[in-house]
Amino acid sequence: MTERPRFFDDLAGLAGGALSAASGLRDEISAMVRTRVDEAIRRLDLVRRDEFDAVMELAARARADADTLAARISRLEDIVHRSQEAQLSVPAPAENVDAEQAPTPDQEGSTPN
Repeated sequence: MTERPRFFDDLAGLAGGALSAASGLRDEISAMVRTRVDEAIRRLDLVRRDEFDAVMELAARARADADTLAARISRLEDIVHRSQEAQLSVPAPAENVDAEQAPTPDQEGSTPN
């Protein structure tokens, strides 16, 4: 059998070392890029998606509450307006005039002064 020259073993070892070094370098570059992107996001005052979704949910609840309260106010205003209209349509009670104080008309229908 032919023995492989030591040169190929060294070359294989060198290639394996280079691949592991490249893998480590790739991880390091990825971490650096991630750090730079996070810094850029912080400088731009951008928000994360989960924070945005939470705020949107709060806004939707507030909008629903505002709609509910607006409907309730409308119903209460209708009740007040109907109550005021009912009070205006009721005739005022007649004043009590004593028969003794009331002038009596004469036969011609005129009342004495």
